[in-house]
Amino acid sequence: MHQKLDLTKKNKMKRRISLIIGMALCTIISQAQQKTYQSNKTSFGLRAGVNFQNINGKDEMGDKLNNDFLIGYNIGFTAEIPVAPEFYFQPGVLFTTKGAKNEEIILGQPVSSRIKISYIEIPLNFLYKPLLGNGHLLLGVGPYVAVAVGGNVKYEGSGFNETQDIKFQNSVKTTDADNVFYLKRMDAGANLLAGYEFPNRVSLQLNTQLGLVKINPEYEDVSDDKTSAKNTGFGFSLGYRF
Repeated sequence: MHQKLDLTKKNKMKRRISLIIGMALCTIISQAQQKTYQSNKTSFGLRAGVNFQNINGKDEMGDKLNNDFLIGYNIGFTAEIPVAPEFYFQPGVLFTTKGAKNEEIILGQPVSSRIKISYIEIPLNFLYKPLLGNGHLLLGVGPYVAVAVGGNVKYEGSGFNETQDIKFQNSVKTTDADNVFYLKRMDAGANLLAGYEFPNRVSLQLNTQLGLVKINPEYEDVSDDKTSAKNTGFGFSLGYRF
């Protein structure tokens, strides 16, 4: 009689454990389905950050440019369009500032210059976004194109301070270049990013950029000009996805 009672208690305990496990599995599956459903939606977000930009390349004699980093910023909108599990297409529209600083000796006097260029930039990144902990790892790569909308060059030295607006042209004559700073309006290159998105959809991101086209104009009446100036840089940004 005691053995039958013990067996009955054991069976009831097994049924309770099975019920608890079943409920837990249903909850996990439901949450996973909800996350999958949410991840299959196109979403939009805001992003803003700080840039550390430079202009690298060669001068007209073929010597390496010795510029220093300029601190700028970027702000704008991005979208995430699902293309496969954990993979997204991430286009965006950003307002960003780029440029460089330089210091040299002219006629025995130190002269510093600062080039600052404002761009409307369109990044076209492909994003890998696997689950990591409670959030998502962010790894991305892709091209960008940018259009300059303004800029200036500032010169400072002993006893003088001058600022010139940048003029944008693809080609110029040397006779037109006196006291005028010219650049090309279009820029293009490659993006590389890495970061982390927290469960509240706030993300931190490291961005690097490599300009692939020259931003200096061509001089029509100069055949041996070796100038090759390209935007490069990196930065940190904070984002929020709706």
